[in-house]
Amino acid sequence: MFRAGWALAEIVIKPQGLAMHGFGQAQHRAWRQRTPLHARALSFSDEHDQRLLIGCLDLGYVTHAIRQGVEAGLQNLLGASWDSATLLLTCTHTHSGPGGCAHEALYNLVTPGFVEAHVTAIVKATLEAFQRAFADEQAVDLNWIEGCIDDEVEVAWNRSLKAYLRNPEVKPVRDHERHLALDRFMRVLTLTQRGQVRALMSLFGVHATCLGNQQDAYDADNKGYAARATEKILAEAGASLAIFAQGTAGDVSPYYHGPGDQKRRQSIRGEAEVAYAIENGLIQSRMALQLAQQEGERIWGTLDSILTYVDLSRVSVDPQFSRGQRAWTTEPAHGISFFAGTPVDGPGLATPLIRVLRLLSRGVRWSQQRHAEAATQAFYTAQGNKDVLLHAGKHQILGQSLKSLKVPGWLDPVVAELKHQVQAGAMVDSPLVPTVLPLQLIALGQLGIIACPGEFTTVAGQRLLQGLAPILAERGITRLAIMTYCNDYMGYVTTQEEYQEQAYEGGHTLYGQWTLAAFQTCFEQLAREFIKPRHERKHDQIRRPQPVPPEELRRRSYREHSSIER
Repeated sequence: MFRAGWALAEIVIKPQGLAMHGFGQAQHRAWRQRTPLHARALSFSDEHDQRLLIGCLDLGYVTHAIRQGVEAGLQNLLGASWDSATLLLTCTHTHSGPGGCAHEALYNLVTPGFVEAHVTAIVKATLEAFQRAFADEQAVDLNWIEGCIDDEVEVAWNRSLKAYLRNPEVKPVRDHERHLALDRFMRVLTLTQRGQVRALMSLFGVHATCLGNQQDAYDADNKGYAARATEKILAEAGASLAIFAQGTAGDVSPYYHGPGDQKRRQSIRGEAEVAYAIENGLIQSRMALQLAQQEGERIWGTLDSILTYVDLSRVSVDPQFSRGQRAWTTEPAHGISFFAGTPVDGPGLATPLIRVLRLLSRGVRWSQQRHAEAATQAFYTAQGNKDVLLHAGKHQILGQSLKSLKVPGWLDPVVAELKHQVQAGAMVDSPLVPTVLPLQLIALGQLGIIACPGEFTTVAGQRLLQGLAPILAERGITRLAIMTYCNDYMGYVTTQEEYQEQAYEGGHTLYGQWTLAAFQTCFEQLAREFIKPRHERKHDQIRRPQPVPPEELRRRSYREHSSIER
């Protein structure tokens, strides 16, 4: 028998012209609020007093700074003995949410800077939601239902088809069939009382980018609209909650991709984007409610969870995941294709500039490899065919230290902010992006969830799940799902084959072409510990990201006197 509570709280952040997180565009600023942004919480406990907490935030990302704040608050609420492994934090990945929420420097440049008030507001709302959920735990029945969204329903398209088709296991599809090149299954966990659904959690992978980078308002986008529509219907049975979390959304767009896609996208602008987001959300809501009315599979048993942090920049890959060859990950680096953006969802730098940068990047690589230093050779071997623009590990752009960056600040506000922070000494000992990342597995009876940081593509997620399923079956997990954007954010995870295409997703797969193989290696090790009794597990429970120097964080925090023009 399970007990559960559910609640939501509004994330109250005043729009003041700061850039939103998601598109990385300086002009994408929030001057108003179209919809509330919420923190939604589920609290579970079993007959052995084991606990599990799941929170889903209407944000573009969960950062270590956010999770750290929520952990501290929960320890105050639940006591020092509370186990942080029982907390899973995820997000909807709306691109119309607040930025400036990471201690790592890169994802804050566009804001501009770290905004402590944003993190404080997010943590406050999340803790409020959990506290209400704790206070209202009741006996519930849990059911798991899976169903495929019909092919003709226009809800999602694969945006990187050439990369997808490099995977040997996929069924070939043509350009106008991109809606088939993704996981169209929705998975729903329902919490019921006396036959009435009181709360649910949906897993379906599709980017929350219906609202483009010309918008000027905070908005929960498709996942938020889905949640609100579902909660309105469920409320007829009493207080309700609906979480619409992400599956493998890395290469999945809510917009049509295929012949004439850019022209079609150009025709949807302004308020039409809002209407599109609402309709996409309603499609997801209707599917979730349809599944929720089915009997599904009753969830029995107990709760369990395991969490560890690994340095993804220093993984020696198990040969079973690298076709038998020696392989490894390396310091994070962003490719030229990352800065090019995606043509339909979010274009980046202009094509002529991308071509010039690509040539410069290859020149830098040729020059550096001539010296044949072992570390440099290892870096480029791991990064494969990526044309590196930003070596985040070394704080270099095109081989030059950020301190000596010659690009004038007037060319771009983000460049200006970067130069300001470097000159202020705000990045000397601070990471640009995370490298020590959380891996988590949770079990609700026979249901297991793989909680992954960042954005996994369709096939990358499938491979991870397929590899873990037989191991976790040894402890009675017969249903297994993947949830992404969990607990921290560090970009994308593609398959090694997809990586060779060097589309946007491959350019943002930071630790090299064997990043997925590293996740498979580390998750398998964690799964083998998870199937043991708790007292026999030997996974690392101590490692966490190194704290960012407080003085550097202060120097790159949002400055009230910053010039922000509308």
